[in-house]
This record gives sequence, structure tokens and C-alpha cells, in this order.
Amino acid sequence: MDSAFMQEAIRLAVENVRSGRGGPFAAVVVKDGRVIATGANSVTSANDPTAHGEITAIREACRALSMFQLAGCEIYTSCEPCPMCLGAIYWARPDRVYFAATASDAAAAGFDDSFIYDELKREPSERRIPLEPCMREAGLEPFRVWKQKDDRIRY
Repeated sequence: MDSAFMQEAIRLAVENVRSGRGGPFAAVVVKDGRVIATGANSVTSANDPTAHGEITAIREACRALSMFQLAGCEIYTSCEPCPMCLGAIYWARPDRVYFAATASDAAAAGFDDSFIYDELKREPSERRIPLEPCMREAGLEPFRVWKQKDDRIRY
């Protein structure tokens, strides 16, 4: 862990709040000891609920590296990742993630995502936003086509 990279993530989060661009979250992606990309929360300024610091940093890092995964990279984030960011992190596959503040710290500041973890334990149709299956057989067609594709890129 390099404290300079964590300090940069925290600095970006503070700057983001002060500038009015978004919430108190930011992330830095590092590869081979240098910053590849940064990202700060812009949910409210971009009107984009997915514009979290980690997501933005992952997108920028993947563009910079021309790769859809971040093997060999580390992510430094100002706060423990929310469920959405955690999912993106697992898909991006960095080597390690370091975080400063905890999910409990975020909840105390009004950013409580514990309800999402609770929702995941419920049956899809019993969630706050019910998920209802439909047209499954037709929905399997894209997977059949994918499996037949000889040049598919596995991830």
C-alpha cells in the first residue's frame, strides 16, 4: 500500500465536494507504481446514478490501457466500495483494492447502501423493485449465439 495514492484519492474526494461536482468519493487506479486513471463521484452533476468514483476510474483506466480488465493494477478509493462498485471491481479484476473510510462511515454521512445487501437476500419478486422473469426461452437465444461464436473474447 502506498499512502501517497490513498492521499490522492482522499484529496480528489474532498476537492469534488468543495467544487460541487458530486459526492465525497474518489478513486485512483495504479499500475506499476504510476497513476493510470482517477475518478470522482459525479452522480448529481451528471444525472447518472452509476457515476461513482470507482466506476469512473475503472472506465478511464480501461480506456487508457486498452483493456477491459485491470490485471496488474491496484485501486485506491476514498471509501469502501458500494455494492455496484464492488461488482465493477470484481469484473475489472484488479490485483487489490485499498479503501480509507468504511461503509459505516459513509452511512453515518447519509450514504447507506446496506439496504442493497438486504435486498439481494430476498427473492427477486419480493424486492422493493420487483424483478419479474419473462420470455426466458427467447432470452436464451443470445447465449446460444455466443456459445457458437468461434472468436468470442472470454471474460
